[in-house]
Amino acid sequence: MWKVMIACLLALSAPAMARGAPAPQAAVEAAMTDSAAGWNAGDLVRFMAIYSEAPDTSFVTKTGVLRGKAVMAERYRTKYDFANAAKRGVLGFETLDFRLLDPTHALYIGRYTLTAGDGSKQSGMTSLVFRKEPGGWRIIADHSS
Repeated sequence: MWKVMIACLLALSAPAMARGAPAPQAAVEAAMTDSAAGWNAGDLVRFMAIYSEAPDTSFVTKTGVLRGKAVMAERYRTKYDFANAAKRGVLGFETLDFRLLDPTHALYIGRYTLTAGDGSKQSGMTSLVFRKEPGGWRIIADHSS
């Protein structure tokens, strides 16, 4: 009897799941892809759209912790030449691990690769904590090295 009830519940919920929001991992990976596309187009605003507007959003650097999207954007603006594609390079991400921490928080662990115009590559690890916000999944904590 309980097998029939479970089968009925699954059958009734499948259409709702199919038309609902994308799975969290797919949504986060799509946001990562769009952010990289922003970088590759030299569009700092699009690249930064993945970060939460919350004032306590953090980015860990070699010298300390930065807080707030505007502070992080200024760091990127001064460290990278967004007007020069050869100097800015091409950014890509590879997902290594993804964990849903609760229904509104996720951990993304990946490898970033930045390929310069001369073909040289810089690659490292990134650990990102995402929060589901009204506009989608947004980074609230970034530690990239």
